[in-house]
Amino acid sequence: MEKKIITISREFGSGGRYIGEQVAKKLGMAYYDKDIIKKVAEESGLSKEFIEKKGEYSPAGKGFAYAFVGRDQTGASLEDYLYSLQRKIIIDIAKKESCVIVGRCADYILKDCQDCIDVFIHGNQEEKSERIQKLFEKTEKEAGKMMNQMDKKRSIHYKYYTDQNWGDARNYTLSLNSSVLGYDKCIHILADLAEGPM
Repeated sequence: MEKKIITISREFGSGGRYIGEQVAKKLGMAYYDKDIIKKVAEESGLSKEFIEKKGEYSPAGKGFAYAFVGRDQTGASLEDYLYSLQRKIIIDIAKKESCVIVGRCADYILKDCQDCIDVFIHGNQEEKSERIQKLFEKTEKEAGKMMNQMDKKRSIHYKYYTDQNWGDARNYTLSLNSSVLGYDKCIHILADLAEGPM
């Protein structure tokens, strides 16, 4: 198989991370999610927990949140510094090997990459809520709140650094509804696509 990069953006609770991990296993590809956080931590000296929180979420659930973060004399913020580090790491990874990369605006960062398959995984509210309730031991109300907050922060972060709308089908090679297709079918579709010619 020629080199392929699969980037996965996902709604919270849609199983996008699991799908990405299973596709990587099925195809014998490297899988990058928490590994990117570890690499950024090593280069920046910041904690993994801090980077995980800042790496793909806006500082708050409002579009103007970035206007209020601390900035240095050049106008750059800590969030900008982390984004530039993540960008460098993602580009280096994509040059090196076939892999699956989850989140972190990877679809946009690698937009000029010819061997990329950019995927958006979404799902039905009820099924996502049920999954969140089980995974995080939350009530239905708490799961709904978590879902809304996480997706809103991802959307704002994505818009700020890409000037594109998160989840807009035009930004991706394909969009998959994991509630309708099921995880196994999503994995099969992505594996088939990666193994075929682009």
